[in-house]
Amino acid sequence: MKPQFETQVIETMQNTGSSRSIRFCRPQGFDYLPGQFIILKLNGIQGEIEKPLSLSSSPTEDFLQVTKRLTGHEFSNALLSLKKGDTIRFSGPYGNFTFNEEHEKIAMLSGGIGITPLRSIIKYCTDKGLATDIFLFYSNRQEDDIPFKDEFEVLKAKNPNLTIINTLTRPGPSWKDRIGRIDANMIKELLPNYADWTFYSSGPQRMVDSMLLLLKEMSIPEKQARKEYFPGYD
Repeated sequence: MKPQFETQVIETMQNTGSSRSIRFCRPQGFDYLPGQFIILKLNGIQGEIEKPLSLSSSPTEDFLQVTKRLTGHEFSNALLSLKKGDTIRFSGPYGNFTFNEEHEKIAMLSGGIGITPLRSIIKYCTDKGLATDIFLFYSNRQEDDIPFKDEFEVLKAKNPNLTIINTLTRPGPSWKDRIGRIDANMIKELLPNYADWTFYSSGPQRMVDSMLLLLKEMSIPEKQARKEYFPGYD
């Protein structure tokens, strides 16, 4: 059984109209790998409720952070009510959807809130100054729905090995970048040597499964396709 921790909220941040980040103190003795998740425990209407959430923070940061899409369900509402100084509990870390330094080229396929473990990996590689090539394909509905959009621009400026492709399915008139869902044509156009890359995909199962099928059709071996399902979003 994983150890249990109790800690305090440092800050709450509204990333987009539909997503929120909670930062909390990193307890002494809690170590994790970029890409792992915790089980966060909050006070619900009739007692404690819990949910697995990927850490969107990096082990290089001195705080822990989770970022969640707000669904209006009980857990989302409990998370939304958190404020600085509140006490929360969690267990972990869990999961093997982690960055492997043996992978010199990693391509990320994600949509919406599925970005959270990938933000952890991107931040880690940037802070460590690693030579790992990272190519992120990131799909959202509208520009205002993109969590970490401004932060990723800062990370791109710091990390010459980081490329981020944002694509929208419902773009506004001012949008000048990619339009549509991630597909094989987009990957082949922007990543012509795609067979040399290891792919990471995270998010709701329906989205991740569609990415795995796409990779299979592109003849990417299973060993080069890593996945992380987010429960409760389909």
